[in-house]
Amino acid sequence: MIGLLLGVGLLLIWRRGPRSPTGPSAGASWALRRNELIRQAGIEGVNSAQLLALQIVSALLAGTLVLLLTSTLAIGCCFAAFAFVAPIAVVRRLRQRRQVTLRELWPEAIDNLASAVRAGMSLPEGVSGLAERGPAPLRPAFARFAGRYRASGRFADCLDALKSDLADPVGDRVCETLRVAREVGGSDLGTVLRTLSELLRVDARTRAELETRQGWTVNAARLAAGAPWAVLLLLGTQSQTLRTFNSSTGVILLVSGGAVCLAAYRIMLRIGRLPEEPRVLR
Repeated sequence: MIGLLLGVGLLLIWRRGPRSPTGPSAGASWALRRNELIRQAGIEGVNSAQLLALQIVSALLAGTLVLLLTSTLAIGCCFAAFAFVAPIAVVRRLRQRRQVTLRELWPEAIDNLASAVRAGMSLPEGVSGLAERGPAPLRPAFARFAGRYRASGRFADCLDALKSDLADPVGDRVCETLRVAREVGGSDLGTVLRTLSELLRVDARTRAELETRQGWTVNAARLAAGAPWAVLLLLGTQSQTLRTFNSSTGVILLVSGGAVCLAAYRIMLRIGRLPEEPRVLR
């Protein structure tokens, strides 16, 4: 026992130095998160670097335009910061809309798959058939699944690629259910699919009701955060306002006002936020 403890201690000391296992760097993990965000938004042909370039260009254009309009550097920097964040906000909005759409379409896709299984088709054939019979937004991903399965014949690997294409938490659950059904087999596959479809419908109905009630909170937060800056842009065309914000006191006022608006906006979103379903089965 003493020798075993000594060996484990020496191994831990040896692994602590440059030989210790390393994970992805902070920059790589940041790029991976942004790439996954883009995939979840359903945007194809764009990566994190291109999105960052779009943010920089938007900030430069907005800052230059406001600077020419108001002749005030502080106001131009404020709106440049807003324009830098705007593309990410749009991508997140697209992701939310896509997840809501897919959540409503998955029960229909599962019903089509259950009908195909009852008709005597195998599970891989039924999944591939969703490229033609499934809901329109899901057809491209299932078409790629069908092509991969015809080329390789490996159902598990094709399911992993399908999960990566969909980048959807509900899609991950469906794919893992199909994997278990494929490995276990048996005559209960139709029952499993019908039960999964009913659970997805109940979940989508409940979340839709909560999001409807949440909408007024989010809209109020956006209106309260954006209204002062719209007024500032209008006042920035007056010479007296320009002289005020060109001073150090005006800069401090803009910075403090921006911090207060950001904090209030985040608090409002925190109050009305619904828990997002993470991709735990990726």
